[in-house]
Amino acid sequence: MEWIEAKVDFDADTTVAAEELIADVFYRFGVKGVVVDDPSLEVPPGADVVLEDDVRPSVNAVSGYFPATTFDQDQRRRFEEALKALIGQLPMRQRIFYRSLDEEDWAESWKAFFWPEKVSARIVVKPTWREFHPSGDELVLEIDPGMAFGTGTHPTTALCMQLLEKYLRPEDRLLDVGTGSGILMVAASLLGAAEVHGIDNDPVAVTVAQQNLVLNAIPADRSRAWTGDLVGGVTARYDVVVANILAPVILGLLPDVRGVLGSGGRFICSGILQNQQDEVVAKARTLGFQFVEALEREEWVALTLTLDSSGD
Repeated sequence: MEWIEAKVDFDADTTVAAEELIADVFYRFGVKGVVVDDPSLEVPPGADVVLEDDVRPSVNAVSGYFPATTFDQDQRRRFEEALKALIGQLPMRQRIFYRSLDEEDWAESWKAFFWPEKVSARIVVKPTWREFHPSGDELVLEIDPGMAFGTGTHPTTALCMQLLEKYLRPEDRLLDVGTGSGILMVAASLLGAAEVHGIDNDPVAVTVAQQNLVLNAIPADRSRAWTGDLVGGVTARYDVVVANILAPVILGLLPDVRGVLGSGGRFICSGILQNQQDEVVAKARTLGFQFVEALEREEWVALTLTLDSSGD
């Protein structure tokens, strides 16, 4: 099978916002995940590699992959128009490059700039094709995300794992809403959760999540992922619910999260821009949640909210 790589080089005053806007265009055209080139990439201590300048990305870019059979001239035109329209939201320079890839090249080309990354005090996310030697109490989370899901080191995911490390208690039951590659389920299990469950509306995501659970030797009797729409149909109660989605989805999800959290349960949510934090916290408070903590990275915010025991 042949694939078309679309690579969008860009230059903008606000790099993170530009990345997200461009990535959203790919998502709207059916691409499930993107590759982000970051010239400031650093490889952490413990990785068996030195990142030479000749393999370091030279410019910021976002890439996605389309099946050649469906990426015709009309779809390409509409894709380029959608990218051009972004300039009205955020001034940026763009250049778009295309190249054809066969199946083998497609499977390997996106892996070049993915390296182990320490995302919290203890957790190191390691792509399966890299070497890493942990030290001290580091926990190594193996990830084989497949083309569609990235390696889980995006700021929103890293912030979730930092909050999980702080607020997850031994023997907690956790539900990951919109699990994607399952990385937060794996992290929670490594941190001591008794059970980790994940739900996603994409069957491919569920398959990838299940594979990553097996890859990290998470016992089947302590983990499960299934296809569903947010928490619709979930009747069990959980100690922790985590959702790395987007603020508008989180706002709609809050009432249903309240219904699946036990008394004193914690809701960790990410994918929130700084200017959206107040709206999410205000809505949560109307539903009986208490604000506990916000972590920020670049332009992103992740929140920990807890459910009042009196409101259960």
